[in-house]
Amino acid sequence: MTVDGGYADFFGPQVPRTDGGGQAPTFALASAAYRDGPMEDLKKADNEWHQSSVNEGRSWATIFRPNLGEAFSNAVAGRMLGSGRKPLIQSFGAEPQVVVEHCLAANGIRKSRDARLSMVIVVCGLLFLPGMLIWLIGFQIRTTVAKAENKQAGALGTAVLVAIAALAVLFLVKMPFSGFWAWYARAAVVMPVVGWFWAKRICESTAKDLRERWAGLLSGSGVGAKVPEAVPSNPGETAAEELRQSLARLGAEQQSNSVFYAGPKGILGMGTRWGSWQLAEDLVPADPTREIHPFRSWDVIRAVHDQLRMLERGPLNTGGFPKPSVRHWIVTPVGENAKDVSRPEGTDVEAYQVKPHAVQEICNKQQFGAGDRHYLGVQWTLWDGQLVITLLTTVTVLHSTLRIEVTGHALGPVNSLFMSKPEAPSKEVTKSFKPWEKRKVMLPLVPANEVVRLAVRAPLGWYPPLLNWLGGSIGLPEPFGLRHAWADQPWRHRFMADDALRAATPVLRVVHSAAIKVLEENGVDTEKFGARAGGLSGAVQDAAPKKADVYDA
Repeated sequence: MTVDGGYADFFGPQVPRTDGGGQAPTFALASAAYRDGPMEDLKKADNEWHQSSVNEGRSWATIFRPNLGEAFSNAVAGRMLGSGRKPLIQSFGAEPQVVVEHCLAANGIRKSRDARLSMVIVVCGLLFLPGMLIWLIGFQIRTTVAKAENKQAGALGTAVLVAIAALAVLFLVKMPFSGFWAWYARAAVVMPVVGWFWAKRICESTAKDLRERWAGLLSGSGVGAKVPEAVPSNPGETAAEELRQSLARLGAEQQSNSVFYAGPKGILGMGTRWGSWQLAEDLVPADPTREIHPFRSWDVIRAVHDQLRMLERGPLNTGGFPKPSVRHWIVTPVGENAKDVSRPEGTDVEAYQVKPHAVQEICNKQQFGAGDRHYLGVQWTLWDGQLVITLLTTVTVLHSTLRIEVTGHALGPVNSLFMSKPEAPSKEVTKSFKPWEKRKVMLPLVPANEVVRLAVRAPLGWYPPLLNWLGGSIGLPEPFGLRHAWADQPWRHRFMADDALRAATPVLRVVHSAAIKVLEENGVDTEKFGARAGGLSGAVQDAAPKKADVYDA
């Protein structure tokens, strides 16, 4: 049985399959594309190792500031589909293509809204530009002043807008000139207000649609992303074909068997390394009169692989492990503060996959010094995708010492920011005749300032770089991967922590048992290996999460 032909299932596919759907992180991240609220809220979801950034744009152009959904959709779609983009980190426990499709769908809904708002701006704004500019200046002053923590400053901002309205009414009543320009001036005062009411209805209908999609994703109702621009209807639609190819390339990179080790950050996408157990003993012949039968690291790894695939089976019918994902990984070292990564290239790589014969060669030869390393991983995606447990095994032989190392990695749930459902805008006010009691007052779904912001941004939507320069944008944490960028540690969740710790003991015992069997078959004295394995088997029962990659040196 050849490696290239007979071990196709042995090497792939490389994307962890979720158990029972496992779509909670996918839908939670996708819901961010439909959210409102300030884009600065995304900083609240940052974890210890991955920090996003906010470009606040021009201080005098806060009216062009995007909200969270707009900034997130543009940043994620641009980063994951943009031409000449840098490599991505796999999103274990999530489907990045689904998230990107929802970002594109959200952008499509907003573009449709902006097209209608642009028509409103032209009819009620540009044709009556002097009046629109005066109203915009008033709104901008109110918005800027109202952001001050001083309540008097906020009241002053409202007073400025009221003063402009009063002057507008006075201007209508006592016109300083007559004729055509008198009627034009009246229209310049009134039409922007009419346009505002028209724009408000458009904004409210779109906001309702976006919020329904947001709530639907988090409730598990299976909201689909409609991206018609990704389906070419004829050979001449090059933009649609390029988008389709970009989505296909994203899916292929998600299936890559190449990962990156970033020092204390652990293996990017799999979480930090919380535990490490090593068995290292000399290779001594069982029969002093005969030499050890030659074997390689790959022979040990292959036996371990076969046994790890049997983890779901047990002597008792009491539940236990779900079906594990057992795969071979090529691990490339990068700096702790590296801002990008480079995937392996050359004739040994095809469609982001390191070919089987190259994997075997790395396993046998690249065990010391520079270069990529080989690891055999067993992985479970649990808690509807919120917990990813990965245990990696590597086998090295230096001189006459064989070392078997098992390391544990855990990636926790996505930040709670992405799990929050939409709430109807409201505020609490003091009752008029019962000042010791408060009542809830419902607020408009789209406030006045938001209507103005959306209407002003709409005509510039055709050129996003200008909008980003004026209003700001989100900088995604690099190296970027959707799942690990906003993942929390699992150790604060008791049952998640239990699952991660419990998986280590049976995996370690299976690895040692399979390896010792190979050694026995090849004439190696396994007494010391067995004793050492027994000691580790006892020690791993008291496993506790540690920062295994933070060396006290």
